[in-house]
Parts: sequence; C-alpha cells; structure tokens
Amino acid sequence: MKGLTCFFLCFFLSESRGFEIPTNGLSEFADYGDHVELAPGKFQFVPENRRYQRSISGQSGETMEDVDQVTLYSYKVQSTITSRVANTVIQTRVVNHSPQPQNVVFDVQIPKGAFISNFSMTVDGTTFTSSIKEKTVGRALYAQARAKGKTAGLVRSRALDMEDFKTEISIAPGAKVQFELHYQEVKWRKLGSYEHRLHLQPGRLAKHLEVDVWIIEPQGLRSLHVLDTFDGHFDGVPIVSKGHQKAHVAFKPTVAQQRKCVNCSETMVDGDLVVMYDVNREEKVGELQVFNGYFVHFFAPENMDPIPKNILFVIDVSGSMWGIKMKQTVEAMKTILDDLRTEDHFSVVDFNHNVRTWRNDLVSATKTQVADAKNYIEKIQPSGGTNINEALLRAIFILNEANNLGMLDPNSVSLIILVSDGDPTVGELKLSKIQKNVKQNIQDNISLFSLGIGFDVDYDFLKRLSNDNRGIAQRIYGNQDTSVQLKKFYNQVSTPLLRNVQFNYPQTSVTDVTQNSFHNYFGGSEIVVAGKVDPEKLGQLQSIITATSANAELVLETLAEMDGLEDFLSKDKHADPDFTRKLWAYLTINQLLAERSLAPTAAVKRKITKTILQMSLDHHIVTPLTAMVIENEAGDERMLADSPPQDHSCCSGALYHGSKVTPNSVPSWVNPSPAPRVPMPAVSAQVLESTPPPHVMRVENDPHFIIYLPKSQKNICFNIDSEPGKILNLVSDPELGILVNGQLVGAKKPKNKKLSTYFGKLGFYFQREDVKVEISTETISLTGGSRTSVLSWSDTAHVLNQRVLVSVKKEKTVTITLDKEIFFSVLLHRVWKKHPINVDFLGIYIPPTNKFSPNVHGLIGKFMNEPKIHIFNERPGKDPEKPEASMEVKGQKLVVTRGLQKDYRTDRVFGTDVPCWFVHNSGKGFIDGHYKDYFVPQLYSFLRRP
Repeated sequence: MKGLTCFFLCFFLSESRGFEIPTNGLSEFADYGDHVELAPGKFQFVPENRRYQRSISGQSGETMEDVDQVTLYSYKVQSTITSRVANTVIQTRVVNHSPQPQNVVFDVQIPKGAFISNFSMTVDGTTFTSSIKEKTVGRALYAQARAKGKTAGLVRSRALDMEDFKTEISIAPGAKVQFELHYQEVKWRKLGSYEHRLHLQPGRLAKHLEVDVWIIEPQGLRSLHVLDTFDGHFDGVPIVSKGHQKAHVAFKPTVAQQRKCVNCSETMVDGDLVVMYDVNREEKVGELQVFNGYFVHFFAPENMDPIPKNILFVIDVSGSMWGIKMKQTVEAMKTILDDLRTEDHFSVVDFNHNVRTWRNDLVSATKTQVADAKNYIEKIQPSGGTNINEALLRAIFILNEANNLGMLDPNSVSLIILVSDGDPTVGELKLSKIQKNVKQNIQDNISLFSLGIGFDVDYDFLKRLSNDNRGIAQRIYGNQDTSVQLKKFYNQVSTPLLRNVQFNYPQTSVTDVTQNSFHNYFGGSEIVVAGKVDPEKLGQLQSIITATSANAELVLETLAEMDGLEDFLSKDKHADPDFTRKLWAYLTINQLLAERSLAPTAAVKRKITKTILQMSLDHHIVTPLTAMVIENEAGDERMLADSPPQDHSCCSGALYHGSKVTPNSVPSWVNPSPAPRVPMPAVSAQVLESTPPPHVMRVENDPHFIIYLPKSQKNICFNIDSEPGKILNLVSDPELGILVNGQLVGAKKPKNKKLSTYFGKLGFYFQREDVKVEISTETISLTGGSRTSVLSWSDTAHVLNQRVLVSVKKEKTVTITLDKEIFFSVLLHRVWKKHPINVDFLGIYIPPTNKFSPNVHGLIGKFMNEPKIHIFNERPGKDPEKPEASMEVKGQKLVVTRGLQKDYRTDRVFGTDVPCWFVHNSGKGFIDGHYKDYFVPQLYSFLRRP
C-alpha cells in the first residue's frame, strides 16, 4: 500500500517576517546501552550514563567557509520503532542569505507503503498545519480559497514505487523556513531480520545534521547493526548503543565529516542509512501483545525444513532486456538454480514475441538438469517483442498438467516467477484481458510472483497480476544491482515453510482481525495478525494455530504476555503507546484496499470504500481516498495534497518559467559566438568574453552527420539516404539507460528525382529516471511515469523532472541536460509553409563526452569512444574545390572527400561552414556495419546489436 506518493508543491509567498524556532535537543539516552558501536564493525565500551558529544558549528571551531545563498541550518531525522511500528519525523531549517528571493525545495524519499500522517511548515513566522479530509471535501476547500482570491497552492502526487514527498516554496531575502514531515510504517521481517532504511539527501552541507533511531522491542533484541552504505566515508560516525530490549543509533557527522573531500563544498551525505535488527524468538514460535484495546500477534517460526516446491521461471528475453539487465538476470538465475534441492522440480520458459521452453515438463533439480538449464540460459540473446500473455499461459499449462497427472508431491507448493521489464507488445495487449486469462486458467494451488525490472515496466499491472493469484510483486530499478535483488526476491518467496496457516481466537473477546499473510507462509518473513480486543472479557488471550509443515500437521499454542507490557512501555519516553492501534489500522487499510481493487460488484466496492475513508479520517493518514489540506491559522493561504487528474498540461516535475532556473543550467555551447569579438561591458554585471564555438557532433539537413573526433581534431561527415518513417538510432547506452532516436520525414516531393529526408521527430529516453522526451516540429512533450507535460515551440520554459532538465527557447532550441554532465541540443528549422518542396525539420547537437559507458553505440554514440584514424595522401579530386584523401580506420582504407557542412547554432538562416572529410556510401567503413543496422522499430527502442 502506498501513502501519498511523489508530492510536488509550487507555492510562492510574498516577503514576510523573520522567525526563530527553539532548538529542542534530544534528552539523555539512558538504560539503552550495554556497549557503544562505532558502526560499521568497531566497538567501544562505555559507561551507560555516557553523554555523546556532537560537534556544533561555532563550538568546535568548525566554520562553513563558503556561505551559500541558501544555508541549510539543520537537517534532523528521528525514528522511533516500537514493536516493529516505526514513526519517523524529518525536519529541516533553511535561511536565505541572498538579497534576492530564492526557491527552496524540501524533497524526501519515504519507504514504499508508508503512510504520511502530518506535514507542517513555518515561513517567517507563518505556520502551516495539515488536516486530513475526504478527497472531495479537500478539493472543495481548495476551490473555495481560489474563488475568494486567497493564496492557494496545490500538491500533486503520482503513484511510483519510489515514494517522494517534494515541496518547493519561494522565500524572501533574509527569510527562514522550517519543514517537518511525519510518516508511519510497519517493519516486515525478511530473510531473518528487520530493515529500517532512511534516505538522507540534504543536498548541501548542514550546520547541524542529526539522525536518531530509537528501537524498543519488548520481545528482546537478538542482533543489531548499521550497514556501511557510504563506502567507508563515515566509518566510526554512526554510534550504536544496544541493551536487552532497547537500542539507539546516532548518526551526527560534523560539517568536516560531511564533505566529499577536505576542500569540497559538496556533501557526502546522499544515500541510505540502513539499520538491520532482529528480535529474540522462543520455541512457542509466536508472540502476542495486547495494549490499549488492540492486540498484535507476530508469528515467525524458525529452524523448520522447507517443503518441496515446483517452480516455473518465466523470463522476458525481448530486445529491451539487452545489455546489463540480461547479463545480471542470467547470473542471478545461475545462482538460483544452484540453490534448488533435489526434491524440487522446475523448468524455464523464456519469451519475446515467441515463447520457448527449456523443458516441456517439470524435471527434478538434479545436478545434470541444473547444469543443462544454466547452459540454456547462458545462450539466450535478447531480441524482439514481448508476449507476456502466451508465456504465462504456457507456464500455467505445464504446472496444471503436472498436477492433473499426479506428478506433483501433494505436500509441495507450486510457484511461477515472472521476470520482465516491459509492457506486452505482441499477442494480447489488453492488460485486463491478460489478467483475466491468467485468473481463469491458474489453479488455486499455484502462486504467481512478479519481478519488474526497470523504470518503464507497468508495475501496477504486475502487482494486480500477482495479488490476484496469491503472490506478490517487486520492482527493481535499472540503477541497482539486478542480480543481487533478483536472488533476494527469490529467497524471499521460494522457501515455503508452512501452508494453510489458521489463527483461532476467542470470538467473545476479539473482533476485526486482520492479517498480512497469503495462504502459504514463506520462510524468512513473518505473519502479523492484529485486531481489537475487549479487556474486560479477557483474562488471558489464547491463540490456537494450525498449520501444515512438510507431511506433518502442527498445533501451536501461543499465550498473550500482557503482564508488564504496559509498565515497560510507560517507562520509556520514546516508546509509542499507540503502536498496536497503528499497526491494526495499517494492516486493515492495506487489506481493504486490496479487496477494493478486486471487488466483484459496485455495491461491495462502495461499502469497502466507505470503510477505508472512515478509517483514514479516524487515524489521520493519507490514502488514495483522502486529501491533506495544509493552511495557515487564518485560513487565507491554503494548499492541497491530492492525487492529480490526467492533466496533460502538468508534468510530474516542476514547470518553471522565466529566470527560475539558473543561467548555467543551459550549457554555453548551445549558442556559441561565431568568432571572437570585442568584450562588451554590462551594467551591474561582469564583462562578458566571447569564445570560439566548442566542437560538437551534429546532424543537420537531409540528414548530414558531422562527427568531431577530439583526439584527431578532425570532422568526419557522412549522409544517410533512407525513407520517410524510418527511425534511426543515434545514441543507445543500455548500461546507463540513455537512448536517442530520430524519425525521418520526407520532403513534399522529389527534387532531381531524389526525395530528401529530414529528422521530423526525436525521442530521448532516460530509463533510470523513467523520463521520455519527444520533440517534433510542433510540440515538445516530457513524460515521467504516468504524467505528461506538453509544450509548444512558442513557449519559453524549463521543465525539471528528477535529474533531467528540459529548457525551451521560443522558436529556436530545446536543450536537454542530465545531471549537468550530458547535454543535447535540438534546433528547429522553419520553412515557408507554402514552399513547394521543403518541410520543417530538426537538427541535433551533442558534445563529445566520456560520461557514457564503454558500450555506448548508435550512429553518434559509437563515436563517443573515438576510433583511431589516419588521413594521408591528399590529392586533387574530380571537383577542384573538393580535394580527396585516403583514410585508414578500423583496418579499412577509404577514399574521403574534403567538403563543407553547416552549423546553424549561430546563423539560423545561412549557417556557419564546417570543413570536414566526407565518407561516401552512407558512411560505409566508418560506421559499424550498414546504416540499415541502425533502424529501430519504435521511437524508444534500444538498438539491437548483432
């Protein structure tokens, strides 16, 4: 279940008063520690009453020698975990030292499934607080504020697996602002431990950076450690203090420790602080806790033999899996196959536009069969489209047939594990139809698990598919280690210990019971059950648990340990006395949302919706049915946190107009000066000096490629003569997830019996950011996830989405910047509308860079890794003005001709001449293979290499 995901607020305030916020220091940490750990791996034993020294700017002699226009005064994160229920507060305080208004962004990533419960901000003494309203009520309040002319902002959200709360405001010179966000989550036990992950991204050095994690577990702590997620940079900075039932992790780096290097102004704090822990478990295999009218039952048996399993691996091998994704998938599959036990049965289905099976029947996981399967997987070459429907139906057929023929152990479990990175492109394309086909054919004893790889996969579809068939889905992003995560996912779902788990509680004292499990219990996790309880009717809560393990039926009895729990929690100021209520609400809303998506009738759906809405309001949490209204005390400035409609005029990033993006966001090479000129003084500004145009790779006209080779300091050019509608790959870097393709348009009619072609549309795909940019001669569109922003060439604007900045200069250029490191510039060429032959077209300019991977390819991308050339034997050509020469490149000897091409960045009408050596026959011998090898089927297709 998601909380409110990917908030974005653009809210601009007028000049206002200053404010001061008292600093509430954390009180002394007592009774929490037997030892202190300088994480990772270094222990220092200290007395329990030790006071932990932290460095404060001004007290330690530390200074921030570079005063930024906006100073991050403090960045504080505090998490309290009580019996696996975590409450986290993130607070930042910022000061604007600039004489000009500045934009301040509060951007926080929260764990998927967390509920946002509160948000507040104070801007120069004006405090904004939040309240949860039914969605229509919240929208009405927002509309009312706008109608009365009051200041109203709008928070937008979109459903992404990586949840983001992002707020931007403009603050006056000298102003101060404080943001504070609260969210709740439940810790699930995976692979034998609980993980608490805090994403820290202050964006700059912070004078006071403090992170505190308090853990209170009545069951007792078995283990706790902090992962080294910063490559050793903060070795010894996290301090871990662990007692029997309580622990504290403090991460408080000084300004000097935050720096990437001694003289750097950039912060090293950009990543995850990860705390791993587990609790003590007794032979009773379950723990019941009763508190404040609610009970919670944790059930996680250990040391039990896994039961046999029947697994069908269904692997997407379409063209989009080419490169690092396929390589890591193969490596992970080889490891997974080695983990199979001889009593397990398996087979492999791989699919693109066709479906293949390694074996048509399930086979025993003997060493010989496993070795043969690994050899089969190693030889897979990704290509073609994606036929998910047929692949899943084939896997279901194999399992159903084996079951019908009595080939499966009656005590085994059957699993299908789907690994895919894209939407269906072949066969059945309607997602609801695929979902229906799977549901109609799969037997009740089969669970379907889905692993979505990359940013372009339809993760919501995979979740529906798995949830509907007794499984779960997980998403892996292209910028992470696919191999490690695939193996972790497999371990999580493929070691079933128990099936048919049933909990029986006395109906006279227990109501509204909710649990998080499936029909099967999977090892390494735990089942959590919560419900309401009537203490007056309950002497001692007793649970009789029946389950099946291997061939034996177990009867497990668990008794509630109520005595002492209330006293234990009341003595600790960090403990959350509401943890049972919050956990019950969390589980119940999650379950109801899942039931709502599968409701058989409209009446049932309305009933479930009503229950979810009331619980959301009662427990003050944001769900898909509620909105968060944020307003000041007077009510004359109001904002709304809400899920957006499909508004094509807005994108998931911020749409900036005017000077909101700094000038250096657009590289100087976009509009270079044609030649050195006399410097011109500017009023109240530095003297501007013009420089010669830097060298870039270009494609212009019909289409002429000009490739600049920096080491040789040569321009090599060639033409591509093709047909309208064809799509050429210009840059393809699957490892970095960067793609540039161009689609050709034809002239209105042939000239001299030849029809000229030009680039009429360009597509840019940044896979890791899940951002697509499509530029035509009419519009510029930016798509991030499910949101799309469309601009016209008559606009001047900047669109920012994650690390991708798109800058539009009216009727001239579009510049795309990725992390201020990789740049692309597109020029618009307009022709007279009534011209009998010519049409509008686009030119593209890309500077050489070493930021791409070594395997980058494409008609331009290939030359980012410069080939060695040798040009010699210059001689007169057939045309006296165009001499010829010989060029050696990649073991070939070519005849090249000296000529001129055009650079239109400076002179948009006539262009600037660029001398180059021209390679004939569409670049044959200079480019790899034939130019037709660079055709791709769709605007966002990566290049398929032989």
